[in-house]
Amino acid sequence: MISVEHTGIGTRHESRIKSIERWADDIFEKRLAFYRKNRFFYESDDAYLEFLVPPGQRVLELGCGTGRLLAKLNPSLGVGVDISGNMISVAKDNYPDLIFVNGDIESPETISGLLEHGPFDVIILDNTLSYVSDVQYFLENISQLMSRDTRIVNAYHSYYWHPITLLASKLNLVLPKPDITSLRIADVENFMKLAKLETVKKERRILCCYRLFGIGKIINRYIATLPIVRSFCVRNYLVARNKIDRDPSYIPSASIIIPCRNEKGNIESAITRLPEFPGSKEIIFVEGHSTDGTWDEIQRVMQLHQDETIRAIKQSYDGKGDAVREGFSLANGEILVILDGDLTVPPEDVIKFYWAIVDGEGEYINGSRLVYPVEKGAMQFLNQLANHLFARVFTYLLNQKFTDTLCGTKAISRNHYKLIEKNRAYFGEFDPFGDFDLIFGAAKMNLKFLEIPVAYASRNYGSTQISRFRHGALLFRMVLFAYRKLKAI
Repeated sequence: MISVEHTGIGTRHESRIKSIERWADDIFEKRLAFYRKNRFFYESDDAYLEFLVPPGQRVLELGCGTGRLLAKLNPSLGVGVDISGNMISVAKDNYPDLIFVNGDIESPETISGLLEHGPFDVIILDNTLSYVSDVQYFLENISQLMSRDTRIVNAYHSYYWHPITLLASKLNLVLPKPDITSLRIADVENFMKLAKLETVKKERRILCCYRLFGIGKIINRYIATLPIVRSFCVRNYLVARNKIDRDPSYIPSASIIIPCRNEKGNIESAITRLPEFPGSKEIIFVEGHSTDGTWDEIQRVMQLHQDETIRAIKQSYDGKGDAVREGFSLANGEILVILDGDLTVPPEDVIKFYWAIVDGEGEYINGSRLVYPVEKGAMQFLNQLANHLFARVFTYLLNQKFTDTLCGTKAISRNHYKLIEKNRAYFGEFDPFGDFDLIFGAAKMNLKFLEIPVAYASRNYGSTQISRFRHGALLFRMVLFAYRKLKAI
């Protein structure tokens, strides 16, 4: 941790903070009038922040003003800090169920005083970084309020709109501001990196700041998020996570979930080819109404390999999505890994997925079959072409890089899966594949995606259960669904 004295900004910070405090108190009475005048803009901004922060989280807002946004986020614990005593007084009166602190958010004493309420699930910085004297020091200082799973949600005006907002301020169209730091997205990412924080996702939104008889909402929902067009948006949003080094003594257990339907010839290989894990490992077969004797084979293999922890259930309903959910519900492991029963992805590779989560490199790990050369006969050319195309589309929709949406090998921690499960109502039961329930849920919960390239082999037993055209149509439906639930909001 570096000190204010070490940064050489002590005197400058004191002068700046006093001017910001005077400004905040001066505009206090005007704030409500400006909010009413620009209600559409603020409501649009709040709506996206509500999308980024699910209800029921432990939320800290630094630079909370009168507490309006913090209250809208419906936190299980809400703490707000602001330099303006007037604003904090109003916040306490309006939202007695929340905790508000009057203080300098750059002061180590103020941040230390918040430790009794932390760590927080989410820290909101709404236009905050533009007002602090030393962004790196500020971010390093607040890291003590974070756990490994904490998300920083940073919202700020686009650098390119700075001259326009200055003009609007002089014309009394928006709240007047003191001298602030205008930050590019690259600047914010760099500060995050310097403070050992890692960007999870970035988004630009709000192209039209006025309702315009409903036209503004249509523009912001369907046009402002389009490629190229979104570069002109007013607001930038960046979600970051704390990158904490792994404790070498922490060796979590693992559950390998193997959905299988008509995979009799692959069952024993799925056991014998799995690598050793550093912690305990269990294998869960979820059998999907096979007609080739797969269930009997599972029972035989379980008897043969009693040195392994193996469990098996018959699937209650149909589809891989249901099989994965049933398998996860039974799992005892701290890390959950999916291995498709066709073994087209080598079972030997699942250990890579385990270590990617343990080492903190990612939180939702997805295999990619489209990096290494695909074995002849494993995937038809049209399928490869469609997978590449859909991967580009989903990269845009999810705001995280994706090269293969339908690789069956995936990993996630049980804690993060529980978060997805808890917030599943936002998407509903929509996914027959099972892939997109996890992908969309992980994106909604701001988990860090990571892809691991895998070799993709042709089947040694059985035939594919994928219909090129029927499942292609379903995949197109997933694109439309994702656009509606993740972009057009």
